[in-house]
Amino acid sequence: MHHAPLSLALSRQRLTRRHALWLLGASVSATSLGALQGCAQSPITGERILVGMSEVQERAIDAQQAPHQFSEDLGAIQDPAVNRYVSELGRELHTRSHRPDMPYNYRVLNANYVNAYTFPAGAMGVTRGILVAMKDEAELAALLGHEIGHVTARHSAQRSGQGLLANVTLMGVALTANEQWGNLAMLGGQIGASALLASYSRDNEREADALGQAYMVRSGYPASGMVRLHQLLLNEEKQAPSLLQTMFSSHPMSAERVATAERLASTQYANTSGLPTRRERFMDSTASVRRIQPTIEACQRGETAMSRKQLPQAQAAFAQAIKATPRDYAAHIRMAQCLQAMGKPQEARAYAQTGQSIYPQEAQAQKISGVLALQLKQPQQAYQDLTRFDQTLPGDPGITFLRGVALEGTGNRQDAAVLYRRFLQASNQGQAAQYAATRLQAWGVR
Repeated sequence: MHHAPLSLALSRQRLTRRHALWLLGASVSATSLGALQGCAQSPITGERILVGMSEVQERAIDAQQAPHQFSEDLGAIQDPAVNRYVSELGRELHTRSHRPDMPYNYRVLNANYVNAYTFPAGAMGVTRGILVAMKDEAELAALLGHEIGHVTARHSAQRSGQGLLANVTLMGVALTANEQWGNLAMLGGQIGASALLASYSRDNEREADALGQAYMVRSGYPASGMVRLHQLLLNEEKQAPSLLQTMFSSHPMSAERVATAERLASTQYANTSGLPTRRERFMDSTASVRRIQPTIEACQRGETAMSRKQLPQAQAAFAQAIKATPRDYAAHIRMAQCLQAMGKPQEARAYAQTGQSIYPQEAQAQKISGVLALQLKQPQQAYQDLTRFDQTLPGDPGITFLRGVALEGTGNRQDAAVLYRRFLQASNQGQAAQYAATRLQAWGVR
């Protein structure tokens, strides 16, 4: 259930403008961490399993990559009490798991789609979209237990050797022929899951289901919570097919998984049927998020419209979200992206700047502001915004490239060359790399 089994994720939006001639991509690679296959002992069965990374590498991927994906999903919600509640529940579960000493951490993300995912060492995100869809703490325990199951069974480590920890494009930019610097702009981002996360097999999903159900029972929850969680997701799949371009693509939610959870709940875990679901505590602890459910649902409608390239409808939906919750960070960022795709960079930048004021610790608004400044032919302002992004969330080669573009736009070739060289050290393939290398060659710089 990492990123897709619980996902109502949208595919990366290719919101291209008519005059864009090419897309550039910069990626963060997990391969630099090394992926030599070897054998290890399964924490679950004790048997030997083939893995593509060590535990040290699992932890390194979490530390290096998870912050970027969480930011793509617009960061943790600005509600410490809700994040603390989810973290405490996660701790109850993972201390009863097969790998209690992993560096698990939990947060509720500003993303609107219905999803939860974990990185290999337990850096976990739960979207606000799924939080408001659940009805009690037993369902949340099932959700977290399933994700913990992926960590304890080392599913990412097992599958990374098959090339499933892939590069992910973290930004897309376009350059038009006539306006070399002014129209350099980000055209789209990811609404949904990251290819940095492993793609799990059906057997992985079944094992995580079983482990999650065991962990929640050990923690005092009725096993029926897993049944109701699966049924919720199956219902979402049926009710919102337009969102499902990538949902469950490699590991579909299925009636079989619901039936399996139900069978275990009525047989092996039958004695848990009378345990409390802790609905009241869940409702009290998540009240602040559920209070803005109309805003979340409006954002979901806007994202659906964007996926269909129905941009005026998307704009109307995001406007409705902002009207309902004027200081909602996610709504402002999505509105900025929508207006950018509509060719309205000045209006878009105003929303991105408001987003920065709402949530200055989160990086996406800075990134969007920077690429919009490039589009508006303001390279100095773009450089400042993109530098703030890099300071807030270092390690994105795409930002290094764009900072170089901004400096070149100001006429500062010397410092631009430094950034282009740094970018090429991190990513030497693709059109962005080709462009950077061409500029260095033209300037006589090696």
